[in-house]
Amino acid sequence: MTSDAEASREGWSRRRFIGALAGTAAVVAVPAPAAPPADPESAPTADSTAAKAPAPAASPSAGKASGPRPLQLGTYTSVDGGGTGIGLATYDPVTGKITGAGTLTGVADPSYLAAHPDGRTLYAVDERTTGAVTAVRLADRTILGARSTGGAGPCHLSVHPGGRWLLSANYTSGSVAVHPIGGSGALGERTALVKHSSPNPGPGQDGPHAHQFVTGPDGGHVLAVDLGTDTVYTYRLDITKGTLTEVSQAHTRAGAGPRHLTFHPGGRYAYLANEVDDTIAVCAYDPATGALSIGAPQSSGSTGDATNYPAQIVVTPNGGYAYLANRGDNTLARYAVEADGARLRLLDTVPVSGDFPRQIALSPDGTLLFTANQKSGTVSVFHVDGTSGQLRLADEPFASPVAVCALPL
Repeated sequence: MTSDAEASREGWSRRRFIGALAGTAAVVAVPAPAAPPADPESAPTADSTAAKAPAPAASPSAGKASGPRPLQLGTYTSVDGGGTGIGLATYDPVTGKITGAGTLTGVADPSYLAAHPDGRTLYAVDERTTGAVTAVRLADRTILGARSTGGAGPCHLSVHPGGRWLLSANYTSGSVAVHPIGGSGALGERTALVKHSSPNPGPGQDGPHAHQFVTGPDGGHVLAVDLGTDTVYTYRLDITKGTLTEVSQAHTRAGAGPRHLTFHPGGRYAYLANEVDDTIAVCAYDPATGALSIGAPQSSGSTGDATNYPAQIVVTPNGGYAYLANRGDNTLARYAVEADGARLRLLDTVPVSGDFPRQIALSPDGTLLFTANQKSGTVSVFHVDGTSGQLRLADEPFASPVAVCALPL
């Protein structure tokens, strides 16, 4: 029988994949999808014209929240040198300086974190062979309980914007799950579990490996990114029952190994990080059907001096710039977002001041960017220039054992 510690080490080693291929063109565009439907329940997060011109630069303190803001940190608890639970910290929204505030113990291998839209509840995966998701009330740091994900190695979770459903992805077993969220923030019994059974696994893969599960901009569709099958699955989420109905599949080229998908604020385009072949792609999205169309692969900005695994893309709130975390190259690639989101243009890369940036996140106002550096056990913070999108290291990296997720609130 495999112990929990052994299972976690299996989860650790799964992050190191086969060598990657070189990226291609630095600029790739995709055709515009169909116009969004005139549906009162469909609510894109921003006007699609936001990317035409980035917002003017703000003064260092303009629009900033006053006083320290909370920061939660994910780790592995059953690997050598790992943490003992969810790291608690604060950050200064003006300077970016992080200050430690202890640890919330009692959550096993909380490698990915997400917050409820109302800010009162934190959710964590328990990335173990018997996977689970845990809810934590932030006001008094009370653990509200855990629920089984029905699969092994859950590595990602997100909250539906309506606040009633938690979505999670089981990497090892290649499945996605849905749990109801009660009024207290606690989780109910699972309402859906879907295993990715087709298409067949991609080159070098032993089966499906669901790596992300997120809600589309329209709110009615949820998308699962599966590294093992080189596929992004779109499901219709029944927001009353919490059930899933598959409506479409989008396929990358064989062996791309898609990992994380991020939507442009305009709601009609998304950007896909391909872990195995070291590329990214622009995708067109049709809110009416939930269909995703994946464009041609393009460069991650890595130099080729080290094997590189793109991890995650984030987009500034105004839609003007995108950033990609490169593990191995240990850089952040900066892209200009053009043509209302339809095109990415690689501008440059900057060192992350750490080793193996597993996950990145923007502060709510978009003026700070956090990188969780797994191998160096640090979190780096960068100032984001509002006009140019340039990144400037804010302070010395903050030490955090096996830092694999940073969630600024």
